[in-house]
Amino acid sequence: MAIQNTELDRCDCDSIHEEVVVEVRGKMPDEAVLMDLADLFKVFSDSTRVKILCALQHSEMCVCDIAVLLGMTKSAISHQLRQLRQTRLVKNRKDGKVVYYSLDDEHVGNVFKQGLLHVRER
Repeated sequence: MAIQNTELDRCDCDSIHEEVVVEVRGKMPDEAVLMDLADLFKVFSDSTRVKILCALQHSEMCVCDIAVLLGMTKSAISHQLRQLRQTRLVKNRKDGKVVYYSLDDEHVGNVFKQGLLHVRER
């Protein structure tokens, strides 16, 4: 008889492993840092933003290029880029009238690559 997942998720013991709790508590980041991390991961919950990040991993692009690539309006892309900028996942630079976007730093690319590796593991 197979054990259901709900049974595997439940701990039936009453003892607390105090030394583990104390050790891990000392290693936990501040609440504000954890909230910022949660906000960062929320940004990845939108497929359009993920597509933009994927595109920017390959090349710096302007809004018009991203809009054509994804088959969306410039307004819709600009809205998503604003959210990506607010969480410091992308940065921009202006060249005349054209604004180019790129990943903010190598950490963003690494997070994205690690996420892809994880979902492709299956």
